[in-house]
Amino acid sequence: MHKRLTYGFTLLLALAALCLPPWLALREARRQAFDAEAALTLGYAHDVLHRSDETRRQALAGIGTLVRSGQPPCSEGARELMREIDLTSTYLQAIGYVRNGELVCSSMTGPPVPLGPLSFRTANGIGLYLEVPLRTTHDHPLLAMERDGYAVMVHRDLPLDIWSSVPDVSLALLHLEYRRTSLLHGHFDPAWADRLGERATATFSDGRYLVTMARSQQFMTAAIAAIPIAHLEQRSRENARRLVPAGLLAGLTVAAAVLLLARQQMSLVAALRAGLRRGQFFMEYQPLVDLHSGACVGAEALLRWRDGAGELISPDLFIPVAEANGIVERLTERVLELVSADAGHFLASHPGFHVAINLSPADLHSTAIVGLLDRFMTRTGALPSNLIVEITERGFLHLDSAREVIEALHTRGIEVAIDDFGTGYSSLSYLESLELDFLKIDRSFIESIGTSAPTSQVVSHIIGMAHTLRLRMIAEGVENHEQAAFLRVRGVDYAQGWLFGKPGSFEHAANLHRAALDSRVQCLPRPAPAARPEGPS
Repeated sequence: MHKRLTYGFTLLLALAALCLPPWLALREARRQAFDAEAALTLGYAHDVLHRSDETRRQALAGIGTLVRSGQPPCSEGARELMREIDLTSTYLQAIGYVRNGELVCSSMTGPPVPLGPLSFRTANGIGLYLEVPLRTTHDHPLLAMERDGYAVMVHRDLPLDIWSSVPDVSLALLHLEYRRTSLLHGHFDPAWADRLGERATATFSDGRYLVTMARSQQFMTAAIAAIPIAHLEQRSRENARRLVPAGLLAGLTVAAAVLLLARQQMSLVAALRAGLRRGQFFMEYQPLVDLHSGACVGAEALLRWRDGAGELISPDLFIPVAEANGIVERLTERVLELVSADAGHFLASHPGFHVAINLSPADLHSTAIVGLLDRFMTRTGALPSNLIVEITERGFLHLDSAREVIEALHTRGIEVAIDDFGTGYSSLSYLESLELDFLKIDRSFIESIGTSAPTSQVVSHIIGMAHTLRLRMIAEGVENHEQAAFLRVRGVDYAQGWLFGKPGSFEHAANLHRAALDSRVQCLPRPAPAARPEGPS
């Protein structure tokens, strides 16, 4: 059943790996298309805004010049000034004096020009005539802006006369006070007027058009540029033709890698099961030293696997596979069998020596492990003091079941250590509520002792916390005398590492313990003597 579930999960993972990159590529194609078209419409809106702002600036400047001149409105001097303003302005068609809705005199020659009905007047007093009638045509190509009795005539298409690579682009100038357009080329939806809000620019799609609005910094107006959504979709398709095949290729590659890795893992699972059947696993034991007496008081049992080809497989490789495929409990059972064969006779006669057994998180899901340890002690004659159980921080993810197992172990007198402290999921509340006995300081922190690494200060904090919680400490990965001295001075109880001995046979660890008992010889190596200086004595 577990195998079928694992196979099904692998297929789902491979399918996800296959589909995800093309889907992401399609999303990226759409994003790039949107960004490109939005940049295009924003450029158009800014062009319109620049031209319309400049038109209004020239109009107000011309009117201001006439008002300040003090000339009678239609005097020859005033007309001359009107013609000068007209000639020097790039956006104005004419400028003149208004009376009774007509341009009675202006920079143009001819009879008075009616302005038509007033469309609206802005808050700063500018009257807008959006449909100035001409005698020679029924069209209304001109609009007029009036203030202080003077008006300017502007060709309504001039501010919208920008270069565009999109032939059916819609352009407009929106007056924000009245939500009305004074200039329009193409399509405008009144609902767009509310989309700008208080922002300087806004880009959005209403399902039919991609629209960009840009607010004027000088006037209560905003320019609008809109392109049909078909242009966005066309660019998306062009991008997709470029990106999706690459995404599909990436998906095929990742899916193949997932299947290959799964196949390797499945083959490793089969090899693990075969290794258990064929007795390919064995134990090595790393000595544990009392830092204060120097005596070897125990050893950590480390599982090793040599496959049928004689190759050593790293525990970092096969332990996670065993955990993921429900085999790790069988490995724990095999560890106890091997330790029983290697050390059972010795433990029964040496109550002051212990073996540390590593448990996986799965071993803590029930109290079955307690029964295995009971049978181990019955079979070997070992005492509870001969055993220490080491639990990694991941074992506390299921806190209730872990607490039940730890309480059962304590009831039997078996002590418990938290392994690799500081590298996983533990918190202070775990340490307080689980009533642990030992805290193992991970080698990554020990390596930083005496260095300028950021973690060098962490060791002292961990030691202080352990003292506060009355936990005995084991330092792992001790490789030099400076580290050992640092730990000893700060009250760390035990240590293991290459300074005291590499993992090896149980007999080696047992001999170190016997030597300490028989001759009171310390297992802690003495520092090498300082080299004698060269030269004459």
